[in-house]
Amino acid sequence: MNHSSSIDFTVGSRRILSIGRELSTWSFTLEEVLAGSSAPPSPPAPGSDGLRVLSAPRSRIAEICDCFPYHLIGGRQDYHRHYINMIGTYDDYLARFSAKTRSTLRRKGRKLAKDAGEYTVTEHRNVIEVERFLDAAIPLSAQTYQARLLDAGLPDTAAARTAMLEAAEDDRMRCFLLMIAGAPIAYLSLPVRGRTLVYAHLGYDPKFARLSPGTVLQLEALERLFAEERYAYFDFTEGEGAHKSMFGTDSADSTSFVMLTPTLANRALLGARGTFDGAISGAKALAAQTGVLAGVRSALRS
Repeated sequence: MNHSSSIDFTVGSRRILSIGRELSTWSFTLEEVLAGSSAPPSPPAPGSDGLRVLSAPRSRIAEICDCFPYHLIGGRQDYHRHYINMIGTYDDYLARFSAKTRSTLRRKGRKLAKDAGEYTVTEHRNVIEVERFLDAAIPLSAQTYQARLLDAGLPDTAAARTAMLEAAEDDRMRCFLLMIAGAPIAYLSLPVRGRTLVYAHLGYDPKFARLSPGTVLQLEALERLFAEERYAYFDFTEGEGAHKSMFGTDSADSTSFVMLTPTLANRALLGARGTFDGAISGAKALAAQTGVLAGVRSALRS
């Protein structure tokens, strides 16, 4: 079955252009990546325009591409797939940070309480609790830059809600809200796959951005999740990011890309995407050399 998707042209966190395509998704779980190449690839049926490959082990790219030898390969992004090894206790995890970093993280919680008011964190597992989470988090998600710029907020569809509630019924959802004066200012949604927690959605009210509510919520959630003694990994999935790099304990070399059917339109699309990405990479290098990259990133997120 085909799935609507898109080939995005992005600068930093801002999506400049999006071209729709019918792509199936071939994604690799963290446990599959860490298991190595012992099992042969098992690709899904491609959509009418091909496939989107997510978080593939970099060592298996040639093997993956050989499954569809006549498709066009493009939009490749290499990155470290960060994850937390959750074997041990929360105190063991914190001990991996330097004393300075631990102090900085503790200060963030105190500063949030001082400047915004005392906060509480609520945890949502069963069907009723996840319903309440969605009712509070979806309106908040619509305000976040992830939703506004990247279409990466909490999905607000009947199918997505049903999937989350079914997972909750099977004890395969962990959701958290950070509340101030009874109102949510940050949310975290974590599906459970096997022994892995999947970092699906994190967002926060942009009015509180300077107080790091996402970091505060992440730490509070991790303390509770470690206490369950159920999980082996916390998977930050595809893509890089300071948040993922800071909280992760390990990483795996991963790649995401698309494999498109060899039509003229798809050839032109991948050619334009390659030219665009090359221009952005050159601009980033120049900005880094001249010391203005940080300012550009801040402007793109505003």
